[in-house]
Amino acid sequence: MQLNPLDIIFWTFRRNEKDVVNLYNTLSPVMQLAVGGDMLNFGYWENGSTTPIAAQQALCSKVGKLGELDSAENMIDVGSGVAGPARFWSNEYPELDIICVNTNFTQLQNAISAKNIERINQHNSTSANFPFASDSIDRVIALESAQHFKDFDSFISESKRVLKNNGILVIAIPVARKFENSLMKLGILSFTWSSEHYSTDFIKTKLKDHNLEIMEIDSIGEKVYSPLTKFYTQNRKEIKQNLNSVFPSYLEKILYKSLLKMKEVSESKTIDYVLIKCRKVSTSITA
Repeated sequence: MQLNPLDIIFWTFRRNEKDVVNLYNTLSPVMQLAVGGDMLNFGYWENGSTTPIAAQQALCSKVGKLGELDSAENMIDVGSGVAGPARFWSNEYPELDIICVNTNFTQLQNAISAKNIERINQHNSTSANFPFASDSIDRVIALESAQHFKDFDSFISESKRVLKNNGILVIAIPVARKFENSLMKLGILSFTWSSEHYSTDFIKTKLKDHNLEIMEIDSIGEKVYSPLTKFYTQNRKEIKQNLNSVFPSYLEKILYKSLLKMKEVSESKTIDYVLIKCRKVSTSITA
């Protein structure tokens, strides 16, 4: 596959909606080839997770339980990728109506061509403008996608609008501490971690600004970044062969160096990974 490094650099630094779509369309196959699955998240490497697919499924399971999907009738999966998590939840919660919202039309098409998509609805829309009625949704989940939402405030506002009273919003997101000399702290990740680098405090502030009740915040970075890097390092030879058979060799080198840096800044608490659960509280006034 031919890649233009300049395109990737421009997409990474501008990070507008079109850039993020182009970046994912170009680099998503790298992750899928590296891990052998259809999910694009880092995974939750608990004791039973020994492969990226198992870790990704564990993260989906953890998010599903946190979001109380067993008691929901419907949910929105915002930034749904190629619907890997949605298919997982569809199997875990067969009575749940799942709506995938994705601004990336190519990913929606790819999801349709995959298996077990029959009971999952898909909408080509943005996180800032949901095509759904107010007070109509039980759960909104953004699994490793909200870091790409430039209009984060509108995403929170729209989530609150469509949620029913006592409806739940769950955000699973890589976060970064706010610090001076960020380029020096993040190193190569400043160029390869193509997201908005939101902090936990920033997200909490936005949720409180929209009067959403924060119920739980779980920091799980130590079970995300270092174990993923360890797996890659232990299996690099095979992964490298797979990637180099399709992509230019420099891409794997950049990926490996980025993972090493990710492990380093995770262990220094410069970055983390948080699961945030909040609820829309009824504002009705009783006499």
